[in-house]
Amino acid sequence: MKHLFKAQLNWIFKQSSAEVSKKFYSKTHQIQIEGKPILEVSAAKAFKGDPELYNPEDLLLSSLVSCHMMSYLYVCSQNGIEVISYSDNAEATLEVNPDGSGRFVEVRLNPNVTIVNKNKIELANELHFKANQLCFIANSCNFPVLHNASCEVSTI
Repeated sequence: MKHLFKAQLNWIFKQSSAEVSKKFYSKTHQIQIEGKPILEVSAAKAFKGDPELYNPEDLLLSSLVSCHMMSYLYVCSQNGIEVISYSDNAEATLEVNPDGSGRFVEVRLNPNVTIVNKNKIELANELHFKANQLCFIANSCNFPVLHNASCEVSTI
């Protein structure tokens, strides 16, 4: 089964001639996906982008965090684990080479999950491995996606 996803990117030249002579172009652009709000994107501040806008690195990390959570909730439902809350403070390490090329070398997910049944904490932690195997985004990456998961029981 295949699914096709489409995105349209729009960028317009808006610089002064002084900026162009410095070989600097604005990195701000729009990405539009049919039926959804326009997403304003730029480069990261370190790469002369607008620090108030999302950048491709933010979006890649966000995609991984979101996809892992959805895969995790799926495997929890398959295993009878009732999840009350899920949060993550993920980090991605990007290495830039002297020639300006670069790549992510690893992502660390730090999910913190709250469940109902204390007898399922061990299984809840183990299911992050299965979720990673199912995650569409993690399966598309050429760098390790590591997990430092924690799980607690709801007191309510």
